[in-house]
Amino acid sequence: MRTALSIAGSDSSGGAGIQADLKTMTLNGVFAMSAVTALTAQNTTGVTGIMEVTPEFLQKQIDAVFEDIRPDAVKIGMVSSAGLIEIIADRLKAYKAEQIVLDPVMVATSGSRLIEEEAVATLEKRLLPLASVTTPNIPEAEILSGLTIRNETDMEAAAEKISKTYGCAVLCKGGHSVNDANDLLYAEGKGTWIMGKRIYNPNTHGTGCTLSSAIAANLAKGQEMEEAVRNAKRYISGALADMLDLGAGCGPMNHAFDLHSEFKEGKS
Repeated sequence: MRTALSIAGSDSSGGAGIQADLKTMTLNGVFAMSAVTALTAQNTTGVTGIMEVTPEFLQKQIDAVFEDIRPDAVKIGMVSSAGLIEIIADRLKAYKAEQIVLDPVMVATSGSRLIEEEAVATLEKRLLPLASVTTPNIPEAEILSGLTIRNETDMEAAAEKISKTYGCAVLCKGGHSVNDANDLLYAEGKGTWIMGKRIYNPNTHGTGCTLSSAIAANLAKGQEMEEAVRNAKRYISGALADMLDLGAGCGPMNHAFDLHSEFKEGKS
């Protein structure tokens, strides 16, 4: 069995972060492991508390994984401070980690910044050059490229600039602000539009975490980048289309929509 490591924050409500990553990786056929960057107290209506781990403890988690069950792919999610980013970069470089998927979580759906300015600079300097692919949404792609994105042509320009600046593939996620569900993959000097199906589901908590984790799982299994992205989009479409409706706010998707098992059904 192939393996994948998620380096991200915990979501106590289970819809995003480490919890979404582990579910996604498991349902996409790889053995999932984690290194937690922060604990959060949150649910579908918002975040009420964050407790970040120390850089020293994050290093211990990453070392513990790599020294025993080496991951075939690594997904990096929300990391809010420069100190933690430095540790992640140092350890991944030391272990010569491969197939690194960086979800540059910088801006919340509400538009709030989730990362310090100093941490953005450190992420750009230390982590992006190590990434195999990065998966920014529109606001994040604007930060990384320094360009304003209003249409698909702008997406193409931003993705190309990010890829050429940092030497990694870029999956620029469209979203409703530019198009329905079409993303742009820029890799090896060319852009490819990955078309998606718009699903009218208000419960989209954790979509970014889920997509990047599915890509990491697919890369761990040996899929080429474009195939890994296409299959990840198919998976997230299925999870959204299941129309799970939990919580009073923006709820989670059903990561296990495709699970068929006697244990799931409760049969004896």
